[in-house]
Amino acid sequence: LRAGRSLGATGLRGARHVVMPAALPGYLAGLKQGWAFSWRSLMAAEIIASSPDLGLGLGQLLESGRETSDMARIFLAIVLILLVGVAVDLLVFGPLERRTLRRRGLRP
Repeated sequence: LRAGRSLGATGLRGARHVVMPAALPGYLAGLKQGWAFSWRSLMAAEIIASSPDLGLGLGQLLESGRETSDMARIFLAIVLILLVGVAVDLLVFGPLERRTLRRRGLRP
């Protein structure tokens, strides 16, 4: 902040050009954690509120495999849940993190 002020970045300009870029990695980390928490919560909600009217979701697929003792269905549901979580992490958050770190000179 002091370096920005000495270069003339005060008020809104200082917030826009100094504070917001400095806080961006923290925002991205928070978004990533929020995604992971919401994904786990969605799976738990689908297991708890399973109903034929809601359609077939991954949590319901997992629960129906548990009820029928179908281990193949349980492993399929677990692998699909893992694949969706990893895909969102790699396809959404990975490029954002790489671009942010590259702009800061922390990654080649």
